[in-house]
Amino acid sequence: MLPKFSTRVFLAPMAGVSDPALRLQCKKMGAGLVVTEFTNIHSIIAKESQLKEKMKTIQEFIEYSDDERPLSIQLFGSNLFALEKAAKIVEPYFDIIDYNMGCPAPHITSQMAGGALLQEVNLTQQIFSTLVNAVKKPVTLKIRSGVTDASKFLFRDVAEIAEDEGIEMITFHPRTVSQGYSGTADWDLIKELKQISSIPIVGNGDITTPEDAKTMIDHTDCDYVMIGRGAMGNPFLFEQINDYLKTNSYKEYSFKDRLDSFFDYLHLTNQYKIKFANIKGQAMRFTKGMKGGSKLRSKITLSKNIQELEKIMNDAYFSS
Repeated sequence: MLPKFSTRVFLAPMAGVSDPALRLQCKKMGAGLVVTEFTNIHSIIAKESQLKEKMKTIQEFIEYSDDERPLSIQLFGSNLFALEKAAKIVEPYFDIIDYNMGCPAPHITSQMAGGALLQEVNLTQQIFSTLVNAVKKPVTLKIRSGVTDASKFLFRDVAEIAEDEGIEMITFHPRTVSQGYSGTADWDLIKELKQISSIPIVGNGDITTPEDAKTMIDHTDCDYVMIGRGAMGNPFLFEQINDYLKTNSYKEYSFKDRLDSFFDYLHLTNQYKIKFANIKGQAMRFTKGMKGGSKLRSKITLSKNIQELEKIMNDAYFSS
């Protein structure tokens, strides 16, 4: 059974973005569910055997804190044996096991993973069945509508199989794999999926403001919304959406608030092994749309360590 979510707004799994510090920050700002960056099932198995020798657990590889709960881990990879093994390894640590059938990145789809699986009906069924039978925790799914425009209704069959096999919730990004992130997400398809499903549906795609979230919920009747790129460098969005859904109004935040928020993020990163390149990437995202932002980003690019980065951001804070 799915855990109880405190709000209807979730943080999407994003490679190099939804690290444990950002997830915790979004959780504090009102995300009802956060999901780890997607993780290769083969890496989980390889890491686990290395860590076992050192008397350590998989937590060393996939870092998180209990303050993030309920916490979902997203897996990708289609080897059934490895999938079962990886799911069993991570099950004790996470509240939900999410499976990725939506990633459009060529290096993922070329290994018969992510969005490429949408066209493999038999394999898809075996994947769902393997996962659901391997663990007692709820299994959820993230999908796109199809692979190309000609197959943009593949989601109908996939969703039906998923529900039959015991998948408990589907997050739907209504773009095709070949679209990547271009064009617009077709929210009508979320509405259709909601009408044909009897499990919760999470709408995802093109939500960057509280108004977008409300429009999506009103238009599609989806149970929850998931925010990806809209939350990059803007954890306030969760609080704003929650307030807007309740009261039709929300607090506006200034760039100083955003910089403050980046320092909170930076402070949280001390507890985790997050690559400096990823932290720099977050700094870039927190300064998006700021006056003088592009100058600031060129400085951020040149920073070589946390101290330099902190000084650059401090200077920006006091001059803004």
